[in-house]
Amino acid sequence: MRGLNLDALRTFAQVIELGSFSAAAERGGITQPAVSLQVRQLERRFGLKLVERVGRRAGPTAAGLELLTHIRAIDAALAQAEQAMTAHASQVTGRVRLGTGATACTYLLPPLLADLRRRFPALDVVASTGNTADMLRGLESNTLDIGLVTLPAPGRMIEATPVLEDEFVAIFPARGPLAIPDAVTPQALAALPLVLFEPGARTRRLVDDWFEEAGVAVKPVMELGSTEAMKEIVAAGLACAVLPRMAVSGAGQRGSLALRSLAPRLARTLAVVVRRDKPLSRGLRHLQEALLALRT
Repeated sequence: MRGLNLDALRTFAQVIELGSFSAAAERGGITQPAVSLQVRQLERRFGLKLVERVGRRAGPTAAGLELLTHIRAIDAALAQAEQAMTAHASQVTGRVRLGTGATACTYLLPPLLADLRRRFPALDVVASTGNTADMLRGLESNTLDIGLVTLPAPGRMIEATPVLEDEFVAIFPARGPLAIPDAVTPQALAALPLVLFEPGARTRRLVDDWFEEAGVAVKPVMELGSTEAMKEIVAAGLACAVLPRMAVSGAGQRGSLALRSLAPRLARTLAVVVRRDKPLSRGLRHLQEALLALRT
């Protein structure tokens, strides 16, 4: 069944409201035969009589009266749709789905998201965390709109723009018996109790590669998924750890933790990733611009 003609529905409603085909024609700026044709088309579509004469006045049948109720509901829904689209055109609204790693979500993005909320209060940014592979799958399946991930970010449909280099550092207890080596090499760290990210994370793969390139087999005493848990373990004097610098550069960390650069240096690159064919809504474009502004 083909869609209903909104003009015909409105013409029918005007006939009932005004009680006259000629008055409906005058209001609508069309001829009376055109009004009669639109009403007949509706009656043929439904197989029902919709208008009847009551004296000299056109009135609704029982079916016509019920149809009139639905027409008013349709008009109200269309008015709401107009208002919603006007809001989209005049301000940044909607929902944008952002995927990123837990470290960036915790230590890098809160000020950026707070600024977006201040500038665009009607924009809803929904952030989820996972590893790079999770984020890329989300982009490809369109369950995510944009991501901030650790490179590499392979995928024929993925456009990746590097924005930020994040150095890895070794962290040690600021006090206690655990000696801090003069040079924090793979060999020196492997000789100490070490806590690392759990296997599967891109950051863990980078750290493992750093050890492997030096020919060092590392056996961590703990493998954890929480950066905060790793810092607490180190602060308690139980081990040392390798973490992205952004996770330990906040105020209050210096008192209980000692930071040292790695030798040789190790860093990761964060990139903004989107599907190449992704249409950019106004909200998504503003979030993308904010993420690209992180570029160093």
